[in-house]
Amino acid sequence: MKDYNQSEYRELINTVSQAVYKKITENKSELVLPEKIQVEVSSRHAHLNQESLEVLYGKDYKLNKLRDLSQPGEFACTETIMLVSPKKMRTIEKVRILGPLRDYTQVELSFTDGIFLGLELPIRISGDIKNSEPITLVGPKGALTLKEGAIRAARHIHMTPEDAKQFKVKNHDIVNVEISGKYGAIFKDIVIRVSADSKLALHLDTDEGNAANVKVNTHARIL
Repeated sequence: MKDYNQSEYRELINTVSQAVYKKITENKSELVLPEKIQVEVSSRHAHLNQESLEVLYGKDYKLNKLRDLSQPGEFACTETIMLVSPKKMRTIEKVRILGPLRDYTQVELSFTDGIFLGLELPIRISGDIKNSEPITLVGPKGALTLKEGAIRAARHIHMTPEDAKQFKVKNHDIVNVEISGKYGAIFKDIVIRVSADSKLALHLDTDEGNAANVKVNTHARIL
């Protein structure tokens, strides 16, 4: 191995550095960093089908939009319901109904809500309510007891197929994400949900959002 004097050594380092810089510059256009993911916190809410809505609010009742939500086509309604735990007979009032109507009825609660109601909420993707916890829904026109339907929503990221390609993931993949900041956190087991109608966003429940001190314009990144 050749021994270099100080001058030759500096020249060698300079040559290598220039070669590395040139390579990085040439490939710069190929290095696409994924954009940050908006973090959104979902409060407890209910999704209803038409039959359940009519039991709670009356025959042929139609939901009234309060405001649009971030995901295209989804909206918060002016209508709310009361929840009653069949296990502890405790109640939570003014639980918001979200539209549009679905082909199933479910209630999405936080871990803390489950403790208060005495329910062991399974962590599920929306719509997967088989063998979930029972809950009673009370509206101005009637009450409905579900044998199953109370869940804790699995934390998830909505994204389009184009987003999925950029992040190199596919529908139902499981990833970890980091929320930076003084009280930031790393969340595991985030479900990827790919749909052409989606808007890129990480959805957490209120417990998770509070733990990471999520505010307006808080962002996350996939690890």
